[in-house]
Amino acid sequence: MDYQNLLAERTEGMAASAIREILKVVSLPGMISLAGGIPAPQSFPMEIIEELTSVVLHKYGSRAFQYDLTEGFMPLRSALVDHLKQKGIAATSDQIIISSGSQGALDAIGKILISKGDKIAVESPTYLGALQAFNPYEPTYIGMETDDDGLIPESLDEVLKHHKIKFVYLVPTFQNPTGRTLPLERRKQIAEILKRHDALLFEDDPYGDLRYQGTSLPSIQSMAPDHVVYAGTLSKVFAPGLRVGYLIGPDLIRDWLVLSKQGVDLQTSTFTQALAAEYLAGGYLKDHLPRIIELYRPRQQAMLNAMETHFPKEFNWSRPQGGMFIWAEGPSGFDLDSAYKKAIQRNVAFVPGRYFFAQSDAGLETMRLNFTMFEEQTLVNAIAVLGQVLHEELCSN
Repeated sequence: MDYQNLLAERTEGMAASAIREILKVVSLPGMISLAGGIPAPQSFPMEIIEELTSVVLHKYGSRAFQYDLTEGFMPLRSALVDHLKQKGIAATSDQIIISSGSQGALDAIGKILISKGDKIAVESPTYLGALQAFNPYEPTYIGMETDDDGLIPESLDEVLKHHKIKFVYLVPTFQNPTGRTLPLERRKQIAEILKRHDALLFEDDPYGDLRYQGTSLPSIQSMAPDHVVYAGTLSKVFAPGLRVGYLIGPDLIRDWLVLSKQGVDLQTSTFTQALAAEYLAGGYLKDHLPRIIELYRPRQQAMLNAMETHFPKEFNWSRPQGGMFIWAEGPSGFDLDSAYKKAIQRNVAFVPGRYFFAQSDAGLETMRLNFTMFEEQTLVNAIAVLGQVLHEELCSN
């Protein structure tokens, strides 16, 4: 039977995650993978999971295993009200929708908003998972200019002036892949630009709680709530396998997101939502988050220090105040694909940065590095190997 002819046209826009495929290749024994965006297992609050489970069983009983509202388990939505308030976001429990991680929210927003050919404005570079979620709906991507402080507001203004944009997609805090964070003044400018052009923003905030230095910044949603769909997740501060994300947005869009979710999975797991509800309401996150930060802060610093020592002077890189990633850029015209293959042979992996650009010919000289999975000395050793590879490649070009 010719199964190929059965496939929908939209599958032409679907492809395996480049990073997931890289992770398959680099999962060999002895490989030091700086490629994944994976929380360290040591960051999971394993010592309280049994206690949380006991609380859930005692408090909710069989309700924790029953079908529940598509919008989400009400105790979790209520707990998220206070969680969001700490981020400067005013929301009622009825305004919050629970999703299967923030990735589920990305697919849902694509499903209800993107028609073939619609223009979506994205940073250059942007989160690969967002491109994957949007691609099957066949949008046209309009890239916006960035610098070391993230999106340049004037670029957003120009894009909205000259294009009919369906929505803007941003990761303003500790962006994946660059680690960059939009300063307060730029957030204010972007909020004003959105309101002036009556434009919609999808603000993706998976990393905002992972701050190692500096002061937390208000969300763009808090400055322009009628123009922003805000999405967050507990994957980085609880456990990614539980697949608990959340979002808030304007009423009409939120209603359509609920209808979309009903057709996909009916609801996110009631049991994992109940665990998340008690994790937040019981004060466990408040106690555990400093431990996650103290785990990651020295790992990030070890990588940055090692890059200063071992990377060629022709390279520049981000110095984030938090998150999970460091972005490095070589000289213009330098193609890191050859360096990637050589590094793999020496048991060190990274993600070539070109996968994070909507334009296929962009970012050849860039790379994304993750520091969360390994102890400091292992990171130093990996960066030393990678630095040697880069020196060799520069000399051979």
